[in-house]
Amino acid sequence: MVTGAASGIGFAIAERLIADGGSVLAFDQDAAGLETAAKELGERFFANPGDVTSAADIELAVTRADNEFGGIDSLFNVAGALRPGPITELDEPTWDFTVDIVLRGVFLCTKYVARSMIRSGTGGSIVNVSSLNSHIPLYGGSAYAAGKAGADMFSKNAALELGRHGIRVNAILPGLVDTPMAGFITGNPGIMSEFEANAVLKRPAHPAELAAPAVFLASADASYITGVSLVVDGGYEIGSYPDLSKYL
Repeated sequence: MVTGAASGIGFAIAERLIADGGSVLAFDQDAAGLETAAKELGERFFANPGDVTSAADIELAVTRADNEFGGIDSLFNVAGALRPGPITELDEPTWDFTVDIVLRGVFLCTKYVARSMIRSGTGGSIVNVSSLNSHIPLYGGSAYAAGKAGADMFSKNAALELGRHGIRVNAILPGLVDTPMAGFITGNPGIMSEFEANAVLKRPAHPAELAAPAVFLASADASYITGVSLVVDGGYEIGSYPDLSKYL
């Protein structure tokens, strides 16, 4: 099960899983995007429109997976959102929108998928997409950074609680990735010039470059890895993060 599978990192993870022989229950509120993705990725991409902040939608998807596919081996919590704004101007609905998707959604999907995995008795793997901004603040992105930091720690707590059931939980922390959500950064020449001046690898990641480590963490090759936060940022964290205040 991959959330946010209609585009960006979620689509890339689904594409990689299918290329490796897997089947994907693709969960996203973008029903049209899921239809387009299904045409591209084929018959092992099963579109399941839904909202990661809705427990009812998630329960239905998990029940479908149990009934039609015999359960879920791996969950990838990828769905994300960002509505930037300085703290002093940020209203509560905007804060809630971001935090609900990037943190509450991870909690709810983990809760219901873990229940299914425990019932099956065969264990499983959960990979949560957090962010480099769980370590490094982002001007205008307080809700996003706080929610992603919560998702990072939630992953460790889930690893602690679910390990006794044979369920591994890890997080990957992307830096700048060339996705639609990051368009306000990648489409701004001023911001990009600062990123490129301070980054080690001098470019954003391609979504496939996040899919590979995510799928690795879910695989048998990572069978003794749990509770890890894997930074996949092209060296941004060890570079100098730009001040975005002049652009917002």
